[in-house]
Amino acid sequence: MPITPTEKIWMNGELVPWDDARIHVLTHTLHYGMGVFEGIRAYETPDGPGIFRLTDHITRMFQSAQILGMEIPYTPEELVAATKATVASTGLASCYIRPIAYFGYGEMGLNTLPCSVDVSIACWPWGAYLGDDALTKGVRMKISSWTRHDHNTMPPAAKTTGNYVNSSLAKVEALKAGYDEALMLNPQGFVSECTGENVFVARKGRFITPPLSSGALEGITQSTVSTIAADLGFEVTVGELARSDLYIAEEMFVCGTAAEVSAVASVDDREIPSPGPMTLAIGEEYHRTVRGEVDRYKDWVEHAE
Repeated sequence: MPITPTEKIWMNGELVPWDDARIHVLTHTLHYGMGVFEGIRAYETPDGPGIFRLTDHITRMFQSAQILGMEIPYTPEELVAATKATVASTGLASCYIRPIAYFGYGEMGLNTLPCSVDVSIACWPWGAYLGDDALTKGVRMKISSWTRHDHNTMPPAAKTTGNYVNSSLAKVEALKAGYDEALMLNPQGFVSECTGENVFVARKGRFITPPLSSGALEGITQSTVSTIAADLGFEVTVGELARSDLYIAEEMFVCGTAAEVSAVASVDDREIPSPGPMTLAIGEEYHRTVRGEVDRYKDWVEHAE
Protein backbone atom coordinates (compact mmCIF):
# COMPACT_ATOMS: atom_id res chain seq x y z
CA MET A 1 0.00 0.00 0.00
CA PRO A 2 1.70 3.27 -1.09
CA ILE A 3 2.50 5.99 1.42
CA THR A 4 0.82 9.37 1.01
CA PRO A 5 3.25 12.04 2.28
CA THR A 6 2.18 14.49 4.95
CA GLU A 7 3.74 17.84 5.70
CA LYS A 8 6.01 17.10 8.67
CA ILE A 9 7.94 14.31 10.39
CA TRP A 10 9.27 14.61 13.94
CA MET A 11 13.00 13.90 14.09
CA ASN A 12 15.13 14.21 17.22
CA GLY A 13 13.07 16.92 18.81
CA GLU A 14 11.82 18.98 15.89
CA LEU A 15 9.25 18.80 13.11
CA VAL A 16 10.97 18.84 9.73
CA PRO A 17 9.52 18.83 6.18
CA TRP A 18 8.65 15.33 4.95
CA ASP A 19 11.29 15.34 2.18
CA ASP A 20 14.00 16.54 4.58
CA ALA A 21 13.55 13.60 6.98
CA ARG A 22 16.65 11.74 5.80
CA ILE A 23 19.33 9.50 7.24
CA HIS A 24 22.85 8.64 6.11
CA VAL A 25 23.39 5.47 4.06
CA LEU A 26 25.79 4.26 6.77
CA THR A 27 23.20 4.53 9.55
CA HIS A 28 23.91 1.56 11.83
CA THR A 29 20.36 0.21 12.02
CA LEU A 30 20.03 0.21 8.23
CA HIS A 31 22.84 -2.35 8.13
CA TYR A 32 22.20 -4.43 11.25
CA GLY A 33 18.50 -4.12 12.07
CA MET A 34 18.96 -2.91 15.65
CA GLY A 35 15.98 -0.61 16.01
CA VAL A 36 12.62 -0.55 17.79
CA PHE A 37 9.33 0.79 16.52
CA GLU A 38 5.59 0.92 17.05
CA GLY A 39 2.51 1.03 14.86
CA ILE A 40 -0.23 3.28 16.24
CA ARG A 41 -3.49 4.61 14.82
CA ALA A 42 -5.36 7.87 15.26
CA TYR A 43 -9.06 7.75 14.45
CA GLU A 44 -11.52 10.49 13.63
CA THR A 45 -13.64 11.43 16.64
CA PRO A 46 -16.00 14.35 17.38
CA ASP A 47 -13.18 15.83 19.51
CA GLY A 48 -10.54 15.61 16.77
CA PRO A 49 -8.01 12.84 16.06
CA GLY A 50 -8.06 10.26 18.84
CA ILE A 51 -4.83 8.27 19.21
CA PHE A 52 -5.67 4.79 20.40
CA ARG A 53 -3.69 3.53 23.42
CA LEU A 54 -0.83 5.90 22.65
CA THR A 55 0.81 5.69 26.08
CA ASP A 56 0.64 1.88 26.02
CA HIS A 57 2.37 1.81 22.64
CA ILE A 58 5.14 4.17 23.74
CA THR A 59 5.60 2.10 26.91
CA ARG A 60 6.05 -1.04 24.81
CA MET A 61 8.56 0.77 22.61
CA PHE A 62 10.67 1.55 25.68
CA GLN A 63 10.38 -2.07 26.81
CA SER A 64 11.62 -3.22 23.39
CA ALA A 65 14.54 -0.82 23.71
CA GLN A 66 15.32 -2.19 27.16
CA ILE A 67 15.50 -5.71 25.74
CA LEU A 68 17.98 -4.51 23.07
CA GLY A 69 20.04 -2.54 25.56
CA MET A 70 19.14 0.70 23.76
CA GLU A 71 18.80 3.93 25.75
CA ILE A 72 16.22 6.20 24.12
CA PRO A 73 17.28 9.83 24.77
CA TYR A 74 13.75 10.97 25.57
CA THR A 75 11.23 10.12 28.26
CA PRO A 76 8.03 8.26 27.42
CA GLU A 77 6.10 11.42 28.27
CA GLU A 78 8.18 13.42 25.78
CA LEU A 79 7.47 10.94 22.99
CA VAL A 80 3.76 10.88 23.83
CA ALA A 81 3.74 14.67 23.50
CA ALA A 82 5.82 14.51 20.29
CA THR A 83 3.39 12.00 18.77
CA LYS A 84 0.42 14.24 19.54
CA ALA A 85 2.21 17.23 18.02
CA THR A 86 3.09 15.25 14.89
CA VAL A 87 -0.49 14.08 14.40
CA ALA A 88 -1.78 17.62 14.90
CA SER A 89 0.72 18.96 12.34
CA THR A 90 -0.69 16.72 9.59
CA GLY A 91 -4.20 18.17 9.74
CA LEU A 92 -5.52 14.65 9.18
CA ALA A 93 -8.68 13.42 10.90
CA SER A 94 -7.23 9.91 11.07
CA CYS A 95 -3.83 8.39 10.31
CA TYR A 96 -1.31 5.64 10.94
CA ILE A 97 1.63 6.58 13.17
CA ARG A 98 5.14 5.12 13.07
CA PRO A 99 7.59 6.04 15.84
CA ILE A 100 11.02 4.46 15.53
CA ALA A 101 14.25 4.59 17.54
CA TYR A 102 17.44 3.51 15.81
CA PHE A 103 21.20 3.53 16.11
CA GLY A 104 22.46 6.35 13.95
CA TYR A 105 25.41 7.28 11.76
CA GLY A 106 28.91 7.54 13.14
CA GLU A 107 30.08 4.02 14.00
CA MET A 108 30.13 0.96 11.76
CA GLY A 109 30.43 -2.60 12.98
CA LEU A 110 28.32 -4.75 15.28
CA ASN A 111 29.13 -2.82 18.44
CA THR A 112 26.27 -0.43 19.18
CA LEU A 113 27.79 1.07 22.32
CA PRO A 114 29.40 4.11 20.61
CA CYS A 115 26.32 4.83 18.45
CA SER A 116 23.85 7.64 18.98
CA VAL A 117 20.17 6.75 19.31
CA ASP A 118 17.94 8.74 16.96
CA VAL A 119 14.14 8.91 17.12
CA SER A 120 11.57 9.87 14.51
CA ILE A 121 7.77 9.87 14.28
CA ALA A 122 5.88 9.86 10.98
CA CYS A 123 2.15 9.87 10.21
CA TRP A 124 0.23 9.19 7.00
CA PRO A 125 -3.21 7.99 5.81
CA TRP A 126 -3.40 4.20 5.74
CA GLY A 127 -6.33 1.82 5.40
CA ALA A 128 -6.77 -1.56 7.08
CA TYR A 129 -3.73 -3.78 6.49
CA LEU A 130 -5.67 -6.84 5.30
CA GLY A 131 -8.39 -4.86 3.52
CA ASP A 132 -11.25 -2.65 4.66
CA ASP A 133 -13.69 -5.57 4.33
CA ALA A 134 -11.53 -8.11 6.18
CA LEU A 135 -13.91 -8.30 9.14
CA THR A 136 -16.96 -9.22 7.04
CA LYS A 137 -15.34 -11.00 4.09
CA GLY A 138 -12.57 -12.84 5.89
CA VAL A 139 -9.01 -13.50 4.73
CA ARG A 140 -7.31 -16.59 3.33
CA MET A 141 -4.26 -17.82 5.22
CA LYS A 142 -1.56 -20.44 4.93
CA ILE A 143 0.90 -21.93 7.37
CA SER A 144 4.29 -20.50 6.49
CA SER A 145 7.35 -22.59 5.77
CA TRP A 146 9.26 -20.00 7.80
CA THR A 147 9.47 -20.66 11.55
CA ARG A 148 8.89 -17.92 14.11
CA HIS A 149 11.96 -16.88 16.11
CA ASP A 150 13.04 -18.83 19.17
CA HIS A 151 13.39 -16.71 22.32
CA ASN A 152 17.14 -17.34 22.42
CA THR A 153 17.69 -16.53 18.75
CA MET A 154 15.90 -13.22 18.26
CA PRO A 155 13.77 -11.73 21.07
CA PRO A 156 10.15 -11.98 19.85
CA ALA A 157 9.03 -10.02 22.93
CA ALA A 158 10.68 -6.91 21.42
CA LYS A 159 9.18 -5.10 18.43
CA THR A 160 12.52 -4.75 16.66
CA THR A 161 13.18 -3.85 13.03
CA GLY A 162 15.41 -6.88 12.41
CA ASN A 163 12.77 -9.34 13.63
CA TYR A 164 10.55 -8.39 10.70
CA VAL A 165 12.81 -10.03 8.13
CA ASN A 166 11.19 -13.22 9.40
CA SER A 167 7.72 -11.74 8.95
CA SER A 168 8.45 -10.28 5.53
CA LEU A 169 9.69 -13.61 4.18
CA ALA A 170 6.51 -15.29 5.40
CA LYS A 171 4.25 -12.54 4.08
CA VAL A 172 5.71 -12.53 0.57
CA GLU A 173 5.62 -16.33 0.42
CA ALA A 174 1.91 -16.28 1.25
CA LEU A 175 1.09 -13.54 -1.25
CA LYS A 176 2.96 -15.30 -4.06
CA ALA A 177 1.02 -18.49 -3.30
CA GLY A 178 -2.27 -16.60 -3.64
CA TYR A 179 -3.13 -16.12 0.03
CA ASP A 180 -3.72 -12.93 2.02
CA GLU A 181 -1.54 -13.65 5.03
CA ALA A 182 0.73 -16.22 6.67
CA LEU A 183 0.48 -17.98 10.01
CA MET A 184 3.76 -18.82 11.70
CA LEU A 185 4.61 -21.78 13.92
CA ASN A 186 7.30 -21.71 16.58
CA PRO A 187 10.26 -24.15 16.66
CA GLN A 188 8.15 -26.56 18.73
CA GLY A 189 5.44 -26.60 16.04
CA PHE A 190 2.79 -24.62 17.91
CA VAL A 191 0.98 -21.59 16.51
CA SER A 192 2.77 -18.33 17.31
CA GLU A 193 1.24 -15.43 15.38
CA CYS A 194 0.82 -14.05 11.88
CA THR A 195 3.33 -11.73 10.21
CA GLY A 196 1.86 -8.73 12.03
CA GLU A 197 -1.19 -9.94 13.96
CA ASN A 198 -2.11 -12.00 16.99
CA VAL A 199 -4.39 -15.02 16.53
CA PHE A 200 -7.69 -15.94 18.21
CA VAL A 201 -9.28 -19.35 17.57
CA ALA A 202 -12.73 -20.38 18.78
CA ARG A 203 -13.08 -23.96 20.02
CA LYS A 204 -16.07 -25.25 22.01
CA GLY A 205 -17.52 -21.76 22.26
CA ARG A 206 -14.47 -20.01 23.70
CA PHE A 207 -11.51 -18.18 22.18
CA ILE A 208 -7.92 -19.30 22.63
CA THR A 209 -4.93 -17.06 21.87
CA PRO A 210 -1.31 -18.30 21.98
CA PRO A 211 0.88 -17.45 24.98
CA LEU A 212 3.92 -15.16 24.81
CA SER A 213 6.07 -18.25 25.30
CA SER A 214 4.96 -19.37 21.83
CA GLY A 215 6.89 -16.46 20.31
CA ALA A 216 3.96 -14.08 19.87
CA LEU A 217 4.46 -10.38 20.45
CA GLU A 218 2.46 -9.08 23.43
CA GLY A 219 -0.15 -7.32 21.33
CA ILE A 220 -1.87 -4.13 22.45
CA THR A 221 -4.78 -4.89 20.12
CA GLN A 222 -4.73 -8.45 21.49
CA SER A 223 -5.16 -7.01 24.98
CA THR A 224 -7.90 -4.67 23.75
CA VAL A 225 -10.01 -7.34 22.08
CA SER A 226 -9.53 -9.74 25.00
CA THR A 227 -11.06 -7.10 27.27
CA ILE A 228 -13.84 -6.36 24.79
CA ALA A 229 -14.61 -10.06 24.35
CA ALA A 230 -14.82 -10.62 28.10
CA ASP A 231 -17.07 -7.59 28.53
CA LEU A 232 -19.34 -8.98 25.80
CA GLY A 233 -19.59 -12.24 27.73
CA PHE A 234 -17.20 -14.34 25.63
CA GLU A 235 -14.58 -16.51 27.30
CA VAL A 236 -10.97 -15.94 26.24
CA THR A 237 -8.11 -18.13 27.44
CA VAL A 238 -4.39 -18.24 26.70
CA GLY A 239 -3.14 -21.60 25.49
CA GLU A 240 -1.06 -23.45 22.96
CA LEU A 241 -2.60 -24.16 19.57
CA ALA A 242 -1.58 -26.85 17.09
CA ARG A 243 -2.08 -26.21 13.38
CA SER A 244 -4.88 -28.78 13.40
CA ASP A 245 -6.76 -26.59 15.88
CA LEU A 246 -6.94 -23.97 13.15
CA TYR A 247 -8.40 -26.39 10.62
CA ILE A 248 -11.35 -27.25 12.86
CA ALA A 249 -11.91 -23.79 14.34
CA GLU A 250 -15.51 -22.77 14.90
CA GLU A 251 -14.44 -19.15 14.30
CA MET A 252 -11.11 -17.43 13.90
CA PHE A 253 -9.84 -13.89 13.70
CA VAL A 254 -6.54 -12.05 13.81
CA CYS A 255 -5.90 -8.59 15.17
CA GLY A 256 -3.30 -5.86 15.23
CA THR A 257 -3.09 -2.09 15.03
CA ALA A 258 -2.64 -2.18 11.25
CA ALA A 259 -5.04 -5.07 10.57
CA GLU A 260 -7.56 -4.09 13.28
CA VAL A 261 -9.94 -7.10 13.67
CA SER A 262 -9.95 -9.37 10.60
CA ALA A 263 -11.96 -12.57 10.29
CA VAL A 264 -10.25 -15.64 8.87
CA ALA A 265 -12.13 -17.49 6.12
CA SER A 266 -9.68 -20.36 5.59
CA VAL A 267 -6.33 -21.81 6.64
CA ASP A 268 -4.46 -24.00 4.16
CA ASP A 269 -7.69 -24.15 2.12
CA ARG A 270 -9.71 -25.53 5.05
CA GLU A 271 -12.76 -23.30 5.28
CA ILE A 272 -13.72 -21.67 8.57
CA PRO A 273 -17.15 -20.10 9.24
CA SER A 274 -16.56 -16.42 8.54
CA PRO A 275 -17.35 -14.07 10.01
CA GLY A 276 -18.55 -15.94 13.05
CA PRO A 277 -21.07 -14.21 15.32
CA MET A 278 -18.58 -13.72 18.18
CA THR A 279 -15.93 -12.38 15.81
CA LEU A 280 -18.38 -9.96 14.24
CA ALA A 281 -19.57 -8.69 17.63
CA ILE A 282 -16.00 -8.16 18.83
CA GLY A 283 -14.96 -6.48 15.59
CA GLU A 284 -17.91 -4.10 15.60
CA GLU A 285 -17.31 -3.16 19.25
CA TYR A 286 -13.62 -2.61 18.49
CA HIS A 287 -14.58 -0.31 15.61
CA ARG A 288 -16.66 1.81 18.02
CA THR A 289 -14.07 1.66 20.79
CA VAL A 290 -11.16 3.09 18.81
CA ARG A 291 -13.34 6.00 17.75
CA GLY A 292 -14.18 6.90 21.33
CA GLU A 293 -17.81 5.83 21.05
CA VAL A 294 -17.83 3.41 24.01
CA ASP A 295 -17.83 5.16 27.38
CA ARG A 296 -16.14 2.36 29.33
CA TYR A 297 -13.11 2.46 27.02
CA LYS A 298 -12.77 6.20 26.48
CA ASP A 299 -9.57 6.35 28.54
CA TRP A 300 -7.85 4.41 25.77
CA VAL A 301 -8.30 7.32 23.36
CA GLU A 302 -5.80 10.19 23.70
CA HIS A 303 -6.39 13.34 21.70
CA ALA A 304 -3.77 15.19 19.68
CA GLU A 305 -3.02 18.71 20.80
